[in-house]
Amino acid sequence: MSYQDLTQSISKNLKTLHQESPELMQGFGLLSQAALKDGVLDKKTKEFIALAIGVANRCDACIGFHTQALVKLDASFDELKEVLSVAMMMGGGPSLMYASNAMDAFSEFSQK
Repeated sequence: MSYQDLTQSISKNLKTLHQESPELMQGFGLLSQAALKDGVLDKKTKEFIALAIGVANRCDACIGFHTQALVKLDASFDELKEVLSVAMMMGGGPSLMYASNAMDAFSEFSQK
């Protein structure tokens, strides 16, 4: 699976949702912007939290979008490993499998 292909496909599908439910998508966009902006915690830390939740909830699209954002925020592979260890602790064996997907996605987005 290519996470670049996955995020592009999901983005295309989200455009349809934007057209069909603009108020809902605008509201979700505002929620995301407010939640992820720098505050006491910086944006990178918040993206790591979102990634850990995506891993624990077994969401490949979440893994794709949040690892892509983390690469753009200059997250290191060592930081990623520590965050994924917490996600695995919280989510058990299934999160271990998705943590390996997150490492793959991070590597894929880092190659650009």
